[in-house]
Amino acid sequence: MNQVSLSEQAYECIKQEIVSLKLPPGSVINEAGLQEKLGLGRTPIREALKRLSLEKLVVIVPRRGMFVNEIGIRDLQQLFEMRLPLESLAARLAAERGTDEHWERMKSALSDLPETGANNEALITIDKTCHEIIYEAADNEFLRDTLVTHYALSLRLWYYFLSRIGDMREVILEHQLILDALQAKDGDKAARLMERHIGTFQEEIQLVMFGSAVPADVFGPNMVIT
Repeated sequence: MNQVSLSEQAYECIKQEIVSLKLPPGSVINEAGLQEKLGLGRTPIREALKRLSLEKLVVIVPRRGMFVNEIGIRDLQQLFEMRLPLESLAARLAAERGTDEHWERMKSALSDLPETGANNEALITIDKTCHEIIYEAADNEFLRDTLVTHYALSLRLWYYFLSRIGDMREVILEHQLILDALQAKDGDKAARLMERHIGTFQEEIQLVMFGSAVPADVFGPNMVIT
């Protein structure tokens, strides 16, 4: 396996540890511990951590070390501001450029949705799969890379509030309506539905955090979710 592949392997493994909160917000990152756990050398681990710092999941502090980035409330607001138009754009492009193979894969993912009492862990997997298929179908590498980065940050929020958030099955079911629009090549409708889907997720997170949706101007610059 070449060095690029080792770095990619380290990146994916560490990213999953951070997103799933196995490495919790604010925790110190132990490079030696990661090397032992992942069975990889110092170079791929360090390259992965530098990449994750660019994606706002890791903070590198000179002479102090590396830390998992905190989850800031202001960051939450800015994240959804970014995702809302870009996810809608991806849906619009996917409706134009996607293939039957993409939509069969999305249909297959949605077929795994339990009828009742859905576990949010299972729903996370379905949601992630659907979004990744849409990013791929949009056929824009720059857009895909940006959305994958922002999706990971949103996913960490979902994990963070997993024990307090309600059954998200209805939110995931929105993907079926999006799929119908994508298959019909109705880009306008797919974009509108995706915007509603992202907005609904944001509202669910804010309800858990504050008990109601919060206007953007009340978010302070340094507020941290605890």
